[in-house]
Amino acid sequence: VMDDGTTARLGEHHFVMTTTTANAVSVFRHLEFCRQCLWPEMDVHLISATEQWAQFSIAGPNSRDLLQKVVDAGIDISNDAFPFMACAEITACGGVPARLFRISFSGELAYEIAVPARYGNAMMNTLMTAGNPYNAVAYGTEALGVMRVEKGHAAGNELNGQTTARDLGLGRMASTKKDYIGHTLALRPELTRDDGLALVGFKPVDKDQQLSAGAHFVAKGAAHTMANDEGYLTSVAFSPSLGHSIGLGFIKRGAERFGEKVESVDLVRDKITEVEIVSPHFYDPEGKRLRD
Repeated sequence: VMDDGTTARLGEHHFVMTTTTANAVSVFRHLEFCRQCLWPEMDVHLISATEQWAQFSIAGPNSRDLLQKVVDAGIDISNDAFPFMACAEITACGGVPARLFRISFSGELAYEIAVPARYGNAMMNTLMTAGNPYNAVAYGTEALGVMRVEKGHAAGNELNGQTTARDLGLGRMASTKKDYIGHTLALRPELTRDDGLALVGFKPVDKDQQLSAGAHFVAKGAAHTMANDEGYLTSVAFSPSLGHSIGLGFIKRGAERFGEKVESVDLVRDKITEVEIVSPHFYDPEGKRLRD
């Protein structure tokens, strides 16, 4: 796995794909390689539309009410009419063409709205003005980083080119009956071993202790050597919702070990922390907030 993003179907033969900002070029290059070399018989055209649209995320329990003030009259964005993972081409602010996506990286009820780039600054001002009654504020990537760890969303630290869908708990998305890029590789014994790494959550047994990204996991009482290495901590954040440090990481047979305690060993910082293996979904594990 090399990146994350979304693909929206706006028409029978019209799709829009997003990537992370840093990997937009490499993903587009990879798509062109697939189109030209792997499936040259397909009638597919790829166009980078990065400069053409300005896209904004509106997240939080009042996001639907705020957005309703921006989209044009007659556009129904209720939960029944526009459920989680819906997308549509709409108009906003009196006829401005827009694209609306019901997606959430924050774990809250959220939408993303895109308008032609020339309207970007005006849309931002409109959203902030419409959000005044709800105390809307702009949030940055640091806040988003905390929220995505709370939700167990994999990001760059977990998508380092060495991890597979199976490692990330997404093995069911990789069909055993259909071909896809990487299918043969995914069946190699080393990538399907029973004691393979799995993405899970970690929390310190002593809630006053902070976790350290990059630390490795060793069984309690075992020597702190590579021979006893069971995995590593990829992302760490202090969760305001939970009131303590939390982390995501990979450990052998992780999904089978919830409740087990191991040592987080950071020899660079001379720090040993006892941690508990838990679900990576620390906050709203059922996903009710983003689906209501």
